[in-house]
Amino acid sequence: MGTPALTDEEVARLNERAQFVRLEVVRLIDIAKTGHYTSAFSCAEIFAVLYYDVMRLRRGEPDWPDRDRLLLGKGHAAVGQYPILADLGFLDHETLDAYTRLGNPLGDHPDMTRVPGVDFSSGSLGHNLSVGLGIALGGRLNRQDFHTYVILGDGELEEGQNWEAAMLASHSGVERLVAIVDRNQYSLDGVVDEMNAVEPLADKWWAFGWNVHAVDGHDVAALSSVLRDIRDNPNGKPTAVIAKTVKGKGVKFMEENFGWHLGWLDEDDRADVLTELKANS
Repeated sequence: MGTPALTDEEVARLNERAQFVRLEVVRLIDIAKTGHYTSAFSCAEIFAVLYYDVMRLRRGEPDWPDRDRLLLGKGHAAVGQYPILADLGFLDHETLDAYTRLGNPLGDHPDMTRVPGVDFSSGSLGHNLSVGLGIALGGRLNRQDFHTYVILGDGELEEGQNWEAAMLASHSGVERLVAIVDRNQYSLDGVVDEMNAVEPLADKWWAFGWNVHAVDGHDVAALSSVLRDIRDNPNGKPTAVIAKTVKGKGVKFMEENFGWHLGWLDEDDRADVLTELKANS
């Protein structure tokens, strides 16, 4: 029996949640006066589909033992995760509204010791797939059936530790581990494949013994279909989802412009960006 397709209403709701993420990213970075707009924009639909459709969670209970886990390898996109954690009742909205202020737990990268709903910290990239594997193995030992999702940047895959984890995950048959690659093709220094090519990416994951799916990372219906199918039909292997995305998706002058990997909008540009995002809502 196949995975049921999303209704039109469900598609509209997930698209609205992705736009909610983008609008909140602009608001929060305006508080911080610097931040990673484009890295969060490229995975807004991934966040929306995971948190509002695929993952098993309980509103207001970030420590529920049987919840699905989400690790953010590309931790600089945490500014897009925090609004969802507040929306799910894991964070106070007052905490969200004081993002990065002195004493506030919300920083540029997520801290699992300070932020409810964050399953592991990040900073230096490349570690979260290894940790996700450990969490998935721990769940299996404890006879728990939660899934562990790890969102990875494509530039992050230049870190060798990812491939050590990939090798052990397939060897161990960890079928409830899902790596989602935000394949937006850009890193801080420019085009990923001009820095250190990661292609052929699907073939690499396949050679390491993983199931592999490629999907439009901005198509919530397609994302949901793939991730629901992975969730509902485990087959003894971990799974990699290569989500083809656009860095800075939703704001034309930011799209595929690696100069906007980190930045801050002045008042006029911020007004233009908000107008553009709201027009696409």
